[in-house]
Amino acid sequence: MPLDAPRRLLCAALVAMSLVASTPAGVSASPVTLAASVAATPLPQATTSTELSGLPQDTDMYGKLSGLVVHPARTVAVYALPGGKPAATLPAKQLGSQTWVPVVEARKGWYRVLLPSKPNHVTGWIKTKGLKKARSRYRAIVKLGTMQLTVMNAKKKLGTWTVAIGGPETPTPVGRTFLLALMSPKKKTYSPLILPLGTHSPTLDTFGGGPGTVAFHGWPDRKVFGKAVTHGCVRVPAGALKVLAGLPLGTPVLIAP
Repeated sequence: MPLDAPRRLLCAALVAMSLVASTPAGVSASPVTLAASVAATPLPQATTSTELSGLPQDTDMYGKLSGLVVHPARTVAVYALPGGKPAATLPAKQLGSQTWVPVVEARKGWYRVLLPSKPNHVTGWIKTKGLKKARSRYRAIVKLGTMQLTVMNAKKKLGTWTVAIGGPETPTPVGRTFLLALMSPKKKTYSPLILPLGTHSPTLDTFGGGPGTVAFHGWPDRKVFGKAVTHGCVRVPAGALKVLAGLPLGTPVLIAP
């Protein structure tokens, strides 16, 4: 996970707290048991630690989200199309937080939501029944060109800050995503809070043992702000981190070029 130096301290915490997808048991070479083993293969979980296939991409990467966010009270199935076969599952919790995801499309009885897995911008359909619903008036907008972070509450600006972004070889991924979790490192490190997003580094498959998840976090040296020096994360000043930490999970985040 590109949460910057010290590389392994926080990543180890993330790996310990995340809900990793179940992996199939070893398949026997016997032709008698092969079919049964394949049939019993569990669906992958839609978490920050997994890569999913067969699901639709978000085709409106920079579109404004409605603010409707949903939380599965228990693990639910994720579909490529409403009424099709399940392709994955979405757990109720991950990274120690409740799973709240933004809705990008609605049909009767169904929501298409942004998922926190790889590849970036992957979405899936979930049934509306049994979901907790909320509407976030907040948005966080990162403009990479000016290295500015702005947080909005509806039309009210809560603040604008100069931030540090990914370097040329490890850029911060663009497009719309969301606040996935709020984490407090158990040991003192470079940031008192880490806010993982539902997106990953476009150039690092893993980082320090983690899945390459991008996050908002603080940084003790203010000289980095206004520079492209991170491994993909967005380093923010203390004031910005305090505001971000007050946003509800699932809040839309737009990362623009």
